[in-house]
Amino acid sequence: MLDKLKQVEDRYEELCARAEQPDFYADPKKAAAWLREQKELAPIVAAYRAYCAAQRDMQDAAELMAGQADAELKALCQEELAGAKKRAAALEQELRVLLLPHDPNDGKNVILEIRPGVGGEESALFAADLYRMYSMYAESRRWKTEINSVNETELGGVKEISFTIEGEGVYSR
Repeated sequence: MLDKLKQVEDRYEELCARAEQPDFYADPKKAAAWLREQKELAPIVAAYRAYCAAQRDMQDAAELMAGQADAELKALCQEELAGAKKRAAALEQELRVLLLPHDPNDGKNVILEIRPGVGGEESALFAADLYRMYSMYAESRRWKTEINSVNETELGGVKEISFTIEGEGVYSR
């Protein structure tokens, strides 16, 4: 796993160096693809670097602990070692999740359509509540919602609603 992470970090550094070149935007399609790839790799690289830092902290604390005769300083080193082990374990789990393959549709927007089922006005009211739930969830994630079509009932329910949710990671959620 660490070899793959090192390759990801090298690719990220290569993309960063390439973005600094003056002719980077000569081909806008390639530039957009490279920037998209760089943006996808950024959280993986950040977690990998934090993991490496936690590993170094563990090693430093173990070296300090081995050379100490002072009990108080040794206890402090043990605390540092335990904290670094916890951070490294959490970061390792995060890295495993980040390295899972992504769905190619993750960057796309979503069109949702809600229709009430059997139940008359009660199901239409539930469909309206369902739309409000989705729109509030999208708002909490700072996504944009746009109603494409709506057919309402007299009591505030929805016979049919179609809306688009736009934003980063909408499809994957």
